[in-house]
Amino acid sequence: MKKSFEEFKAFINKGNAIDLAVGLVMGTAFNNIIKSLVTNVMTPLISLLGGTSLTQLFIVLRGSSTYDEIRGIYVFSEQAIVLEYGLFITSVVDFFIVSIALFLTLKFLVYINKSIKKTKSLSKE
Repeated sequence: MKKSFEEFKAFINKGNAIDLAVGLVMGTAFNNIIKSLVTNVMTPLISLLGGTSLTQLFIVLRGSSTYDEIRGIYVFSEQAIVLEYGLFITSVVDFFIVSIALFLTLKFLVYINKSIKKTKSLSKE
């Protein structure tokens, strides 16, 4: 048991686990920012084109739906089968924004690493 604890302690102290934990926390925070960007900024802008919120785009395949004017939402019957393609479109937009943000972040990090290496090689000369 003591040996396992020592191995675990060595693993944690290597830095890889700490880097992974920091990356996970930062990724979660980044995900929240992107979801907010899609939900609160992009979706309303896209909705301007169609005149309705993307989240309200659906097809009732079976059952019925009524619009609750007080709450401003559609209410479906218990047996309703609903194809909510607006939520799918929102998820696709979310995916592309995350992909673009990650791509730009990685490009920036590669640029920074190249600049640091170039600066170090120039300072050695």
